[in-house]
Order: sequence, then structure tokens, then C-alpha cells
Amino acid sequence: MRWHALEQYAFLHFTVNTFTDREWGYGDEDPDLFNPTSFDAGAIAGALSAGGMKGVILTCKHHDGFCLWPTKTTQHSVRSSKWRNGKGDVVGEISKAAREHKLQFGVYLSPWDRNTPLYGGPKYVEMYRAQLRELLTQYGPVFEVWHDGANGGDGFYGGAREKRTIDKRTYYDWPGTWDLIRKLQPDAVIFSDIGPDVRWVGNEKGVAAETCWATISPVGADGGPPAVGDVRQNDNQTGHRNGRQWLPAECDVSIRPGWFWHERENGKVKTPAQLFDLYLKSVGRNASFLLNVPPDRRGLLHDNDVKSLAAFGAMLRDTFARNLANGAKLQASSVRGAAYRPENLLDGIRGTYWAPREGIRNPEVIFELRRPETFDIVRVREAIQFGHRVDSFAVDIFRGNAWVRCAESTSIGACRLILLPEPVTAGRVRLRITKAAAPPALAGFGLYRTSQPG
Repeated sequence: MRWHALEQYAFLHFTVNTFTDREWGYGDEDPDLFNPTSFDAGAIAGALSAGGMKGVILTCKHHDGFCLWPTKTTQHSVRSSKWRNGKGDVVGEISKAAREHKLQFGVYLSPWDRNTPLYGGPKYVEMYRAQLRELLTQYGPVFEVWHDGANGGDGFYGGAREKRTIDKRTYYDWPGTWDLIRKLQPDAVIFSDIGPDVRWVGNEKGVAAETCWATISPVGADGGPPAVGDVRQNDNQTGHRNGRQWLPAECDVSIRPGWFWHERENGKVKTPAQLFDLYLKSVGRNASFLLNVPPDRRGLLHDNDVKSLAAFGAMLRDTFARNLANGAKLQASSVRGAAYRPENLLDGIRGTYWAPREGIRNPEVIFELRRPETFDIVRVREAIQFGHRVDSFAVDIFRGNAWVRCAESTSIGACRLILLPEPVTAGRVRLRITKAAAPPALAGFGLYRTSQPG
């Protein structure tokens, strides 16, 4: 529930690739290549906070195997670089700056390691878990542990320079690793293609499907058992209406074309309007928004990224600063009892909710606004502690002498945002549940007017 409330957070892709102009390092890079000239974790965290981010996940180790903290498991780390005379610790500084800027801190540790000769054998899994143990015991609370489906291939491997393949279903023994995470950071959610807590949305475009259920029964790409790195991606975009697991989607995307900083992409940073659109299509579709903002060779976010983030954050704050439905007089067709009154829809508290009487699946609420308001965004939240109950709903406005539908949609979950084709003005608004699997429980309703980026 705390993870759902975060809604959006940042990714930081930063390693030797930043200095070699690559997306994937081979594993044979000289640690001295990593030498940011003006690394400032506080400036990075401050820019992310201004962009409305609620957390940050750092690539503590990418596929090249270079570790951004002075690990005891390998020499291929900041300890062997000339940056700060081998005394630097990117993980330590980012985690500290995150706390100072009230951001949650998360870690990404690539399962694939193209540097170590141990990769492909059982000793590597021990090494990987030792690295996780360091990250999860030395840097304070962690809100998310992020794994991708990196399952081997060509690499340096200590000088072997060969291709190594592994059985992705068994090699990493993921259940054992997840047990370790549960023990060391019990409040952290675990991300991968198949969870076990948060699922990949199935693309790197930053968008969920129009209908996106938090529930899913993951299957492999061939229809068999799923594994990290082997899942039916289209299913991940939509989820399954009656899936066995509560496995909400996370939408990852970079603010630039690439995941690491490249000078040639300085003019290709996504605009505030593009970021706002991604927010609507991720957070607004019952998923989370994971936006990658890669530091440059200075160890800072580029000015273009910072400016776009700041304008996006301002756009978010201005748009959702005031719920135009606040102060409305509410009339519900059915109320379970005093504790479940429709006014709970407007109190801004996720834990309270409106619910109709038992057996009522198609209730409605009419909002008599204090004055006619112009809006173009509708927000609806379910009380997700009870799971998905609503299959579809509609929103109407009273125009002339009749109700006119202005919006409709399917899955709600933690947050559903509907951007209307154009702003509408109304003094009476009606929320109708058109299909539900059980009596609905709704935690929030809002009407907003989109703020334009400055």
C-alpha cells in the first residue's frame, strides 16, 4: 500500500558506460575510466524532488560488473578507480542525499556480470547475494530492489572473453535471493518481470495498457512456467482480471532515448508535456512511473534534464493542487453505513472509502459543485485493500435538462486518470459504477484542470 502511494520515482543509470559512450559495458573497462569531475548527490536528489519524484533507484551495478560502492566481493569497483583516490561511494552518497530530500531509496543490481570469471558457476550466485547483503545492510532502508532479465551472453569474464549461457529458470535460484531480501529489508518491494511484488509493464515506453489490472497469473513467453527474463510481455501490459497474484505494473522509461547519458542526446530530452502524458498513461492507468534521468560525466544531471524535470514537477503540482469537486454536496444512491459515507471520496485519505449496501453493484454518486467548474481530468481511486472490485464506470455531467456522459473507463485500482478530449464546464457531476464483481469500495474522486508547462 505504501508503494502504491508513491506513484512515481526516478532511475539513475550511472557507471563506466557514462564515460565510454555505451549502453552496455563489456566488463573489461578500466575502473579509472569512472571519474566524475563534480559529482553532487545532493544536486541530483534536489532536481528529482523538484520533478515530483518520491524515490530514486540507483544502478549500483550494471551488466559490466562495475560496482558503485566499495564492495568486498570484487576489485572491479570505485575502490579501484582514481575517483576520490578510491575512497568514493556513489551508493552511500545517493542514499544519504535521498533521505535528506525525503526520497525513498532503492537499488538495482544486475544479475548478469560480464566482468567476473565466476559468472556461470555456483560461486557467482554466492557473490551476487553477498553484494545484495552489502547493499541491504549498509545504506539504510530500501523501498525497492530491482532485478531485470539479464541472463548471460558475451563478456570479458576475467579474461576468458567468451559467451556464457545459463538456465534462466534455475541458475539464479531467485526464491532463495528473494528470501534474503525479505530477511534484510522486509519493507522493500521486489521488482522483476514476474515480481514477486511488482511486475515489469512489458515495454520500455513508460505506458501501461488502457485497461491495466494489478492482478495477473504470469506465464512464460511460450505459455509455460514464467521466469525472470521469460514472461509473456503483452500480458504484463494488461494484467489479468482474475489473476492469482496482486502484482501491479511499473512503467520504466528514460527521459532520453538512451538509458545512460550521451552527449549527442542532450537535445533529445523529453519535454514536460511529454512527461505529463507518460504520467497519465502510467500512474493514471493503475501503474507506477519509473523515470530514468542519467547523470553525465560531471556526476550531475544535465541542465536540459533538470529544466524539463522542474517544469514537469510544477505542472503536476499546479494541476492537482486543488480538487474542483471539494466542497460539493454529495448524494449517493446507496450507503453501507455512516463510516462509509460518500464524503470519504473527497477527504484525500486513501484509507477511507465510500461503499454501498451489501449486494449493490451499480451505485452512483452525484456531486453538486459549489459553482460550475471547468475541468479536463477525472481521477478515481479504489480502496485497493479490497482488491479490484470495479470492472467499468462512467462519469456524466448535467447539461441542459439531461445527463451527458463525458468519460468512461474500465480498471481503476490505485489510480485512474482520464484526460477528456477537451475541457467541460458543469455544476453537477455524476459517477456511475456500470459493472462490478462485488459492491464497490471507492477511496477517492477528483476533478482537475490541466496546468500548462511554463
